[in-house]
Amino acid sequence: MDTMETLPIILMLLGASVLSVILFRRLNLPPILGYLLVGALIGPHTLNLLEGLAGAHYLAEFGVVFLMFSIGLEFSLSKLIAMRRIVFGLGLLQVLLTLAVVTAVAVALGLPWQAGVAIGGTLAMSSTAVLTKLLSERLELDAPHGREVMGVLLFQDLAVIPLLILIPSYSQSPEQMAMTMGIALLKGGALLALVFLLGKHFLGRWFFIVAHGKSAELFVLNVLFVTLGLAWLTEAVGLSLALGAFVAGMLISETEFRHQVEEDIKPFRDVLLGLFFVTVGMMLDVALVLSNLGAVLALLAALLLVKFALVYSLSRAFGAMSGAAMRSGLWLCAGGEFGFVLLSDIGQYAVAPQLSVQVVLAALVISLFLAPFIVHYSDRLVLRFAASEWLMRSLQLTTLAACAMATEKHAVICGFGRSGQYLARFMAHEGVSYLALDLDPDRVREAAAAGENVVYGNVTRRETLVAAGISRASVLVISFIDTRAAEQVLRHIRELAPGLPVVVRTTDDKDFERLQRAGAAEAVPETLEAAMMLASHALIHAGVPINRVLRRIRQTREARYRSLRGFFHGESDHDENARDGEEARLHSVSLAAGAYAVGRTLSELAIEGCGVEVTAVRRRNIRALEPSPETRFAAGDVVVLLGVPGALATAEARLLGG
Repeated sequence: MDTMETLPIILMLLGASVLSVILFRRLNLPPILGYLLVGALIGPHTLNLLEGLAGAHYLAEFGVVFLMFSIGLEFSLSKLIAMRRIVFGLGLLQVLLTLAVVTAVAVALGLPWQAGVAIGGTLAMSSTAVLTKLLSERLELDAPHGREVMGVLLFQDLAVIPLLILIPSYSQSPEQMAMTMGIALLKGGALLALVFLLGKHFLGRWFFIVAHGKSAELFVLNVLFVTLGLAWLTEAVGLSLALGAFVAGMLISETEFRHQVEEDIKPFRDVLLGLFFVTVGMMLDVALVLSNLGAVLALLAALLLVKFALVYSLSRAFGAMSGAAMRSGLWLCAGGEFGFVLLSDIGQYAVAPQLSVQVVLAALVISLFLAPFIVHYSDRLVLRFAASEWLMRSLQLTTLAACAMATEKHAVICGFGRSGQYLARFMAHEGVSYLALDLDPDRVREAAAAGENVVYGNVTRRETLVAAGISRASVLVISFIDTRAAEQVLRHIRELAPGLPVVVRTTDDKDFERLQRAGAAEAVPETLEAAMMLASHALIHAGVPINRVLRRIRQTREARYRSLRGFFHGESDHDENARDGEEARLHSVSLAAGAYAVGRTLSELAIEGCGVEVTAVRRRNIRALEPSPETRFAAGDVVVLLGVPGALATAEARLLGG
């Protein structure tokens, strides 16, 4: 296939992937499903558009490499030791029992035991990407079921490594397989020992040398070199590419460069992993699945019920309450992305019959589609079927209400992290009573034992806010930074206590308007407040009278930080939390003699209609803040705009070309 024939197909593949991912994100569903759908449409069983493009499969293999590298970055010995009971207790038993159950059923249905173990490993996995995101969004990472879910996911990710080594050996005779596995274990042990003994010390120094080059391109190139180099090394000794990438991630996770590496590798990982899921979707034979729809639905039901029952029973055996155990089971019962990774190997090495692979693949796709909905309704299901959950919830709310009952005109502090604790101390010094709510049980236990008025409670729940006495409170403060959760709290406050002022902490001005529209009395951007404190100290040391400094700070706050809004972006302004397409920024536009805006007033140009604000005009080195609508532009003016990148481009085009 020549270039002229290949390029339109690749463009079609990319275009279809973009559209499908946009659609699935709009529906709040995992983008993985969009890639799988594209693969199913263009695959050999449907349109067969990628015939002859073998390179796509080889390139997709690197998606798994970077996924394993990212998983390696999440692992650390301290983290494993801290969660060892859940990871190597609950997680290990969940994977082993799932393997045992699936293998027994497979053998009973006439499949080889090797196929049963391989399919069991596939079905044992849950989605790390989807569940971690949902736990974070719902503020449940520190909840009892959140810790169990994270511990089990950690072990599942770890279990992928031996399964990736085991599945290719199933095509051999039992004697050869035993010898292959023994040699692989010896090679792996020797390689890991060598890498960890020498690699950790060497890698930290090497990254330090590279970082001193102060070049983003050099740093990314180095990450790619280390990742692919270790992957090649493990494959050269007869192990998998994925194992080397995982080891590289673990080594880098022990250095101070971990977070920068994780951010730099994201674009490569996401694009290549998307291509991998397209190739998995190409395996799906829709006609064959539809003709065996009964088997697919039966496997789907068995997958959800058996994994739920296993996780629930194990969680109870490890001492969890029935409500937390039920939540853990509901969160973990669906399949995950690593199931597709293992299933790809099963199909490649013909470990299981084609029909079995198709049925398992279809069941995994549907379960991943259902996972967000199961999580969404998990609270209702638990409250309906777990008798003790009502009692536990009632006890929590009773404890919370008892703490709030004796208070009047108190402050409700949502979140008792560092900022929440500092705020509580200010309240205590001024004699203002407060009630703090937090979801970290260890923090709540220690702080309450020390005499702090803090209780366990999820502030995004309506009943928690009622029990906290918001109808009698004087103010509510959201001390954590999570705009979506803050909007949820504000929505409840508007319904329950519309007159209660709410002060919200935010990072900078990008969510300022959004939070105020949601009902916040004050949104406090910590970046701007820190800048004002820095400026006040500097101005006082520069000889400016303190009363003028205080007046300037007061005026800035009264003007809602208008003079500080936005900043000029540069190449070094790379914030992992920034939403590049949504964050307002400043941009300067120089008006040459022939520019459209020259001779016209600001009102005539209607720049505000582009969604931007003109914050200043610089003329002959004189800067005028907040120009009026009657300001007439002249050649040589520099117009300073504030807005998001797309709106800035539109406004600049209007200023220059009309």
